[in-house]
Amino acid sequence: MNFPSQIARVLGRRDGVAAIEFAIMAPMLIALLIGTVEIGLAIRAAIETQEAVSAGALYASQKGFDSPGIIGAVQAATAHANLTASPAPSEFCGCPSATGISSTTCSSLCTDGRTARQYVVIHAALPRPSVIGSYVGLPATLMAQATVRVP
Repeated sequence: MNFPSQIARVLGRRDGVAAIEFAIMAPMLIALLIGTVEIGLAIRAAIETQEAVSAGALYASQKGFDSPGIIGAVQAATAHANLTASPAPSEFCGCPSATGISSTTCSSLCTDGRTARQYVVIHAALPRPSVIGSYVGLPATLMAQATVRVP
């Protein structure tokens, strides 16, 4: 029996090549699938957190500053039981400026000659456990904030 000819014959065979290629590629494809699903779920949760803050801002713009009502609107806007309106909604007086809203006393005049207006800041936080988040730096808690002028 000629040993080099047996090696040449075994190396020349093509049986099972597809199975070997699949075994090499399958872990990479599974990792891509898990990553895609993870990122998709994180984006969905971020959107839901922002929508919850928007619901709180809408409530505040219609009803004025009512902390328990705003918190209820934020929490009712999503099906996530662990979404919180934290920190709690806060109110302040301010004047519009080129860089945002400048905080000031409520009785002061703004540069446009109007009295300072009342604003409410609404926050929401959604802790989101992640399978791969701690390894790739995805946020563990999704946060959203909105500022709205109240009547």
